[in-house]
Amino acid sequence: MKLNTVLGLFAATSLVQSAVLPTAHSRDNDTPLPLIIWHGLGDNYAADGIASVVELAEETNPGTLVYVVRLDEDANADRTATFFGNVTNQIEKVCADIAAHPILSTAPAIDALGFSQGGQFLRGYIERCNSPPVRSLVTFGSQHNGISEFQTCAVTDWVCHGAQRLLRSNTWSSFVQSRLVPAQYFRDPTQYEEYLESSNFLADINNERVLKNKTYKENLEKLEQFVMYMFEDDETVIPKESGWFAEVEDAKVTPLRERDIYKEDWIGLKALDKKGALKFLTTPGGHMSLSDKLLEKVFKDYYGPHGKSFEKIPETISWQEEL
Repeated sequence: MKLNTVLGLFAATSLVQSAVLPTAHSRDNDTPLPLIIWHGLGDNYAADGIASVVELAEETNPGTLVYVVRLDEDANADRTATFFGNVTNQIEKVCADIAAHPILSTAPAIDALGFSQGGQFLRGYIERCNSPPVRSLVTFGSQHNGISEFQTCAVTDWVCHGAQRLLRSNTWSSFVQSRLVPAQYFRDPTQYEEYLESSNFLADINNERVLKNKTYKENLEKLEQFVMYMFEDDETVIPKESGWFAEVEDAKVTPLRERDIYKEDWIGLKALDKKGALKFLTTPGGHMSLSDKLLEKVFKDYYGPHGKSFEKIPETISWQEEL
């Protein structure tokens, strides 16, 4: 299934929720934890593909409550919000929505699945509120270390073209940083000082400024699993290695473990790595080219019952995996 065309697929529809609400959420170790999904740029909560993803999650772990993040009940407005809006305010809304949910709010923990920009936004949820706490976070093609170029727009996607023009007009202005979503995770190493001074979102959740937020680190290192998939042929996320927190400048790739964010453990990645919870995985294809086989593996390996035990991988093992 090519999710770059179907990835508007992330919504917990009323039909899906009504099917699982009667059985969720008992507090025994056999009940799957609820699963939160946050879709990517240009998608909306009501797109057709959501049904197949929800069905696959439920088939793999029967009884799973799947909740898909939405920023507006109107699907078109929800899509527009992936381009235009203040990410800080959007995460605050999601934190409030999840905390107020009658089932999610009573769960001992939740699992999370992030597609493209939805991955770093879920990480923002974890670092900034984490109530209920996330146990396993899996991200696909997410821009954890930002983007240095904006994605190519479809010819007729005028919302995308409008966002692209705004991004290129004055990236670091307060107007753009408070209104254009991709600008808030734009990070060009050649403009690093401007980024540190003006970034509304990414510089904050990556704790790159001098004053560090200890809560961000404490919350993230509580994860039992943080799994980052990078697409081998990704030409949408530039650089693609951002999905692994790598720094890319002048074609030189500096892996996460060689960067200060890891060595000084600004957000808890080193702590996660030491306990075998941090995983760097690859999958063939372009951005959001996902198969049911891979998604089923993710649901089986990283989600499921509250009492699930996870394999702890030693630091000496290769972190790459191909399906």
